[in-house]
Parts: sequence; structure tokens; C-alpha cells
Amino acid sequence: MLAISGKGPLRGEIRIPGDKSISHRGVMFGSLAEGTTEISGFLPGADCLSTIDCFRRMGISIDLSPDGHSVRVEGRGLHGLRAPGGEVSLYTGNSGTTTRILSGILAPQAFTSILTGDASIEKRPMKRIIDPLLAMGADIVSVRGNGCAPLKITGHPLTGIRYLSPVASAQVKSCVLCAGLYAREETILVEPALSRDHTERMLAAFGASVSSRRTSRGYEASVQPCERLEARKVRVPGDISSAAYFLAAAALVPGSEVLIRGTGINPTRAGILQAAGAMGADISLLNREDGAEPAADILVRHSSLKGTVIEGDIIPALIDELPVLALMAAFAEGTTIIRDAAELKVKETDRIAAVTEGLLAMGARVTPTDDGMVIEGGRPLHGALIHTYGDHRLAMSFAVAGLMADGETLLDDETCVSVSYPSFFSDLNALTR
Repeated sequence: MLAISGKGPLRGEIRIPGDKSISHRGVMFGSLAEGTTEISGFLPGADCLSTIDCFRRMGISIDLSPDGHSVRVEGRGLHGLRAPGGEVSLYTGNSGTTTRILSGILAPQAFTSILTGDASIEKRPMKRIIDPLLAMGADIVSVRGNGCAPLKITGHPLTGIRYLSPVASAQVKSCVLCAGLYAREETILVEPALSRDHTERMLAAFGASVSSRRTSRGYEASVQPCERLEARKVRVPGDISSAAYFLAAAALVPGSEVLIRGTGINPTRAGILQAAGAMGADISLLNREDGAEPAADILVRHSSLKGTVIEGDIIPALIDELPVLALMAAFAEGTTIIRDAAELKVKETDRIAAVTEGLLAMGARVTPTDDGMVIEGGRPLHGALIHTYGDHRLAMSFAVAGLMADGETLLDDETCVSVSYPSFFSDLNALTR
């Protein structure tokens, strides 16, 4: 249990750990490429280490530097993975990204494997990937028949399909595109809104034929059958999802000014910049770098915030940041409405319910809805015992709330931040000294 209380302003600069989504994909695609892939800025969090462990168990040589931020992957090509051994073949820990994307990679392999994770993973919906993979001819089964992991995947030749995804999900899209690398024909996925596009960007950089466009049905991503991927160097920018907590803290705590160095600002991920800006946050982008994954330094100063409406196509670009945006809304003047975010219910926990519970415990006025919440801001909050439910995003969000609340805020489990940001609390303390 960790106690957090209000401190003085946040001042200084910080460099956020590497982007989790890009770190995952660097290891995955490097393993399927021919040659040595070098990854710099890697995030050595628990989720990304689960991805490394899975590919090591399939015969891929992966070396981490002593600090964990540089990785060398000796790729064996698209058909070079080996059958893992053991009763539970591949364990993905708490990583939904690993579980879902790896399912697409395993579907065409020449072996059978069982894919499972921790208690949270075994409750998260996998039918959203099972359905398109079955349509491609895959042999994939939910072992317990409940549409969740464990998943038994027996390699099988795949056929390209055109799939209309009911959800805008980068994990679903990435699963289908990765399976499509091995299909006999072009594979196309259409989603109702544009989800993060790290897979499309990185597969293209590794040599795959990938395209994307907007259509009357939504956003279409396609991949052609692929003969080989070629190793390359991957530079991972700072994770904007992790930067979000410092952005929120600096915007909320009077007298604060924080410079967040080298943060990824991919438009499909940077929705928090738009939403926080709409709330009146003082945010400037400096030293922009364009490339496969654009990045910039983010300067944030304290400002007075106001309520706003967060909805529609922007939701996939800030789905992981909605808990901390809800915290910002609780301290803003006026009402904030979050809608079109039912996906929050199937994250590490039901984040609509958990955020509502925590905010109510601290004295906020918040009403949960089927697809979001309504937050009446401007009320002073007080410290409370916060149940994080082992969810890293809840722990970091309520740590920010604790900086602004009267009294002491207690987090029942702060260790869960190791999934994405092991040094979060030390970094936060360094800015509030």
C-alpha cells in the first residue's frame, strides 16, 4: 500500500520510458524478419518482457542490454519459429497485446501451441480475434469454451479475407494483418474508427506491402501475402500513455511546469493532446521529429481547466488515457462527458466502474454510463483508499489525483505499474521535490 499526499508544484524535465505498443511490435516483427533487428528505447516493463519470453520459447535469440532499453533480435524469418515445449506452451502474463497479436502470428505456423496468461487475461474477450481467424481458416479454440484464453492454436494454411471489425481495436487489426502475411490472398480489415497504426507503419518498414485508407464503411487496412521481412533498426519514442500522467499533474498542480522529452505523437495515439487542449491545458510541442513514428518534447504548464465532451472517432486515440482524463475532469470547472468508450469495460479491469468507484470515494460527482461517464467537476476532493484492481493505469491516475486531494490517498497496490512504467513513482517524486 502506498500513501500519496499533496506536494508543491512539479518542476523540471523528464524522459518517459519507451512506447509499450512499439516495443512489443519491434520484438515480434524482428523475430519474423531475416537478420538482426536492433531496438533502442525499448520498454523493459512486464508486458514487453512477456513478449520476449514467448518468442524465446519459440527459438528466437533475443539479447537485452543491462538496463533493458536496447534489444537485439536474431530473426529466423516468417517460417522460422519453432514449437514451444511445456504443458502451458506460451504464457503472456497480463499482456493483451501479446495475447491477441501473437494469436495471428501463431495461426499459420507449422505447430500447435496453447496461449494463456494471468487471471485478468483469462477474463478478457478473445472472440474478437477468434472470429476473423476462423474466417481465414485458422484452427483456434477457446479451451474452456468461453471465448477467452487459454487458446489452443493449431497451425493451418490461411485464406485472405475482407473483415468488418465491430470494434476499432489495434490489437484486433494487428492480429488479422499478421495472419494476413501468411495468407494466400490479400487480407483486408475495416474498422469503424481509426485505431492506432503502429502495426501498419512498422510492417511497411520491415518490407511488407501494407496500405490503409478511409472508406465509406470506415478505415480500411490491407496486407498482401509476404515472402520475407527484412531486419532493421527500430527507435522507440517515449510512450505518450505514460506521459499522460505527468501532463495531467503539471496541468493540475498550481505553479507546475514540466518538459516531457522525446515523446511519441503518432496521430492515432495522441488524442490526449487534443482532449486536454479542449479542457484548456497549456501544452506546447517542441523539437518535433518526423519519421516512422513522430516524436516531440511536450511542455506543460499549470492552467485552469474546464469541462468538455470526449466522444466519437477520437476515442481509439486516447482509450488508455481516459482514466487520467476523468481525473482531470474532476478538478475542472463544469461538466465533462465521456461517451463511445464501452471498450473501457474490457481492459485490465472494468475501468468505467473502477474509475467511478475511486472518484466517488474521493468526493467527486460522477455518474457511470454504458459507454463512459459524466463528471461534474470543480469540487474539492479528499484522500481515500483506492482499489486499483491490479490495473497499472488506475494506479497512476489516482496517484495524480492524490497530488491534488486534501489529506492522504492510499493505493492498495502500487506494484502493478511494473506492467508499463516500473519507475513511475520515483520519477514522480523527482519532479515534486
